[in-house]
Amino acid sequence: MSIDEIHESNTRFHDTWRFFARNSVAGEVLDLPEVSIAASNVAWSMMNAAFLPGPVETEEALTRAAATAARYFAAGKHGWMFALCEDQLPPRLRTRADGLLAPHGLTPSMVATGMVAERLAPPMRPLPVMDIRQARDAEGRQQLCDVNSRCYDMPIPMGREAFDVPAIFSGDGRGYVGFRQGEAATSTAVIRVHDVAYISMVATLPSHRQLGCAEAVMRYALDEAKRAWGIERTVLHATPVGLPVYRHMGYRPVTRLHFYMAAPPRGR
Repeated sequence: MSIDEIHESNTRFHDTWRFFARNSVAGEVLDLPEVSIAASNVAWSMMNAAFLPGPVETEEALTRAAATAARYFAAGKHGWMFALCEDQLPPRLRTRADGLLAPHGLTPSMVATGMVAERLAPPMRPLPVMDIRQARDAEGRQQLCDVNSRCYDMPIPMGREAFDVPAIFSGDGRGYVGFRQGEAATSTAVIRVHDVAYISMVATLPSHRQLGCAEAVMRYALDEAKRAWGIERTVLHATPVGLPVYRHMGYRPVTRLHFYMAAPPRGR
């Protein structure tokens, strides 16, 4: 890994969440000296994000960022997420981050690995034959939302509020749903972010896992991105479950993001 790739991974994550926020019905993007905000202002906390605009060296700088973000979201009614790239902190500060963020209502939730591929490696096994459809209308968007909601234990209405939004899946954003045995089985979205194709919303229903369905729909989406946009380099942030799949596809890890979650303000 390199400093440039760490920066790319972190920045492309920020840019993608900005894309979601700007295209959401009530979203807002706000850049402050201490912290940047990309809030879709929806019930799904992960889509209301705060992140550091650059590296910090002191406990005071980190706590100021968290405090500023907490004040912003306290004026709303939804929970939110602080996405912290570990390479933006010196080692001595990483070990103290949990304790420094806790007074602002933030608890550790998940670690995602930032990964990059200049181009995908050939498949290591035959992939399932599926009917892969682009989410062009309300039905397609809802199918994509519902696959993600079911996989991430999220209420269907919450998922649809966040992603059943026409502007997200037009222009620089495209969603795809893979059908197997007549069922919407797997999904992905690809977002054009400057010079890379950012992959998100990868999900596969439990009854269709371990077959290569996610890989098949991802490869299809990235082939379409290359054809339409001329982009082959791709970035994503992997959950621990997805990490081995992406490695086999040719992605390599460059950094990690720590997601801290905060509950909705009391009384809202």
